[in-house]
Amino acid sequence: MKFSKLSQLFLVSRIFLIAMTGLLMATLLTSCAIVTIDYLFVASSAGSGTGAAGQIETYDMDSKTGALRTGAPAVPSGGINPISMAVTSDYANLYVANQGTGSSPGSVVHFAIASNGVLTQKDTVATSSTPVSLAVNAAGTYLYVVSGTTSATLTAYPLASGTIGSAVATKPLKLYNTYASYSSDVIVPTGVTVLANNNAVYVTAYDQSAYNPGCIPTPPATTCITSTANPGWVFGFTVGSGGVLTAATNPYEAGVKPSAIAADPTNRFVYVTDFASNELIGYTIQDGSTLDFMVNGPFRTGNEPQAVVVDPRGIFIYVANALDSTVLAYDITLATGAPSATVNPAGNPINSTDTTPVAILVDAALGRFVYTANQQGNSISGFELNPSTGALAPTQATPYPTGYKPSALASVPHGNHAVQSVNP
Repeated sequence: MKFSKLSQLFLVSRIFLIAMTGLLMATLLTSCAIVTIDYLFVASSAGSGTGAAGQIETYDMDSKTGALRTGAPAVPSGGINPISMAVTSDYANLYVANQGTGSSPGSVVHFAIASNGVLTQKDTVATSSTPVSLAVNAAGTYLYVVSGTTSATLTAYPLASGTIGSAVATKPLKLYNTYASYSSDVIVPTGVTVLANNNAVYVTAYDQSAYNPGCIPTPPATTCITSTANPGWVFGFTVGSGGVLTAATNPYEAGVKPSAIAADPTNRFVYVTDFASNELIGYTIQDGSTLDFMVNGPFRTGNEPQAVVVDPRGIFIYVANALDSTVLAYDITLATGAPSATVNPAGNPINSTDTTPVAILVDAALGRFVYTANQQGNSISGFELNPSTGALAPTQATPYPTGYKPSALASVPHGNHAVQSVNP
C-alpha cells in the first residue's frame, strides 16, 4: 500500500508537470503568433447607407509576413465620408479629413495615437468647403489641407503638440499671371504633398472647365470645352517664416487629370499620377522648389492610376491603378529620378489587388510591406516588398476585410525596431 501511494503521487505530479509545460508552450506560441511592428489605420464608412458615419479601423501587422489582423476597436472618424489621413513624424497624432454630406459639413479631426494603437479623438476643425486631401510636414509644425469642388483652396494650420491651431495661410488655387484669362475657371483639387525638408508644398488639381469627358455639346457648339487652358496642374508654394505660403510664378502643367502626388524623401523629385492619360509624370526639383519635367517622361502606368507612394528609402515607387485593380512597381534611377518598371525582371511587374485600389502606402516601420485600400472590394490588399529589387509578393491571407468603401490609409511603427530611413 505504501508503494502504491508513492506511485500514485509520482503519477499525479508527472501529469501536472506535463500539463503545466503544455500550457507554457501554448502561451509562448500564442504570444509569438504575430509580432506587431505596425498599426495600420483604415478610413472607411461604418455603413452603406447615405450619410453613414465614417470610422477608423485599426489593424495589427506581423513583422515577418505582413499579415494583418483586427487590432484596437474601430472609432468614429468624427464626420461622414472620410477621404484622407496623415500622421505626424513622431507617430503620436493622426488627422482625418471628412468630406461630410448634405447638412453635415466637412471637417478635419485630430486623434492622439496611444502606444497600443488606440485612437482618442481630440480637437476638430470645420472646413468651409469639402476637404479633399491633407498632409503634415516632417517637423510636425503644420497641417496642410486642400479643399473645394468649385473653388479650390490650400490652407495651412499650425500644430502645437498635435493640436490644430487657427489657419495661418489660405491660398486659392487659381490660374494667374500668364494664365490670367482663365482665372474664372473651376479648379478641382485632388492631392497635396510637402517636401521632407518642410520648405515647399505642392497641390494637384485639374481645370474642370477644360476637362468635360463624356459631355454632349449644346448646339451650335461642337465641343464641351469652355476653356483652352491646360486641364491638369501642379500648384507650388514655398513655406516662409510663420507658415506664410508664397505661390510659384505659374502653376506647372500636369497632364489631363492628375489624381495623386508624392515627393521623394531627398527633396529632389516629385511624382504625379494622371488618371485620364494612364501616366506617371515626373518632375525634378530645381532651386529648392521649382519643378521641371523629367527627361523621357511621362511614364506609362496601368489604367486610371489613383494613388502613388515613394518608399521610405527613396528608391522605389508604387502606383495603384483603380480600373485594373493592380499595383505597378518602379525602380527609381537615382541620378535622374526617372522611374523604370523593371523591378520584377523575371516576372510580371503588375500585382493584382482586390477591386478598385484608391489609396496606397509603404509601412512606416520597416519599409517592407505595401498595402492598398480597395474601395469597391471593401478590403485591404497586402504585399511584401523585396528591399533589394522592389518586387512585390502577396502577403499571407490577403486581402483583408474592412468596413464599407475604404478610402485612406496611414501607419505607425510599434515595438523595438529601427524605423526605415532614407538610403539613396
